[in-house]
Amino acid sequence: MEKVSYKNVHNRFKLNGVHLNKQDLCSLSYALIKEGDVFEKSIGDFLLDWFDQNSFIELQTSGTTGAPKLIRVKKKNMVNSALATGDFFDLQPGDTALYCLPTRYIAGKMMLIRSFILGLEIDFVAPSSHPLDKNTKRYDFVAMVPLQAQNSLKEIENVKKLIVGGAKMSKTLEKSLLKVPTAVYETYGMTETITHIAAKKIGEKAFSILPNITISQNDNNCLVIDAPRVADEQIVTNDLVELLNDHQFVFLGRIDNVVNSGGIKLIPEQIEEQLAAHISARFFVGGISDTDLGEKLVLVIEGEQTVLPEVVFESLDKYQKPKAVFYISKFVETDNGKIKRKEMLESL
Repeated sequence: MEKVSYKNVHNRFKLNGVHLNKQDLCSLSYALIKEGDVFEKSIGDFLLDWFDQNSFIELQTSGTTGAPKLIRVKKKNMVNSALATGDFFDLQPGDTALYCLPTRYIAGKMMLIRSFILGLEIDFVAPSSHPLDKNTKRYDFVAMVPLQAQNSLKEIENVKKLIVGGAKMSKTLEKSLLKVPTAVYETYGMTETITHIAAKKIGEKAFSILPNITISQNDNNCLVIDAPRVADEQIVTNDLVELLNDHQFVFLGRIDNVVNSGGIKLIPEQIEEQLAAHISARFFVGGISDTDLGEKLVLVIEGEQTVLPEVVFESLDKYQKPKAVFYISKFVETDNGKIKRKEMLESL
């Protein structure tokens, strides 16, 4: 059996219905760069990078484990990530997939890599907030960000397995997705781990890790990841977790979001989970400077100002109840849809 390598393209691989080998992909990349739309040019650029003489790809991190930076990731590690995803989600050669993510991010790059390493038949469309708009084809495997999933609820039954990542899924979206026949998974990962190293079916509490990964906690109760096949070094995250066993963990929140209010440490993500049932707009809680408490817990809601009924806060204890509510007409976001909490809190 031929060894799986980044230099190889699976003989079952198809792109937009056409069988393509390595030489075909290189030729296609030049055509996309020369004549394609902006998103097609980025696909062409990546394909040229993938099949060049270098054994690595340069990637921009998102800041999950510290300040954003440029890192080099080995192509063989990206292949190992694709194989682990194939094992975890039982992907088979000939399975159909949809490519609807921007290629400039690791999640988009990995969908392409999975397709020609695992032998998937993948179609690509322009990345948009409505990727399944007017689509009637059935797909075995699709990756989306939460906004795309939210806007695809009517068509998502045409997808057999859907993974959602890039930003935390809201409870409202999770409840909506539980009503569809699609097997939907929320993923956990970062650029340093070459996308996801764990996933959980929606409705479940704990993430389960992918093959060949070991997890632990440091003294701050943050997740530590050992994934030698996808990362050369141990990865210490800023994510507070509860370890259930050696292959499952519950995500609690980001340590850099923790609010120290009068000596009481509050995890915003846990408070947000309790508020989600009562607030339909996008929102978050966080801390702003306060003379008496050091930090004061506040609730920030996207949209026009309104009066919140008391029932919204009934499930919270006295320390978890926000001391003030602010309204921002439009949240500030990163390019891939993550809310810039700190920037907005500082502006308050």
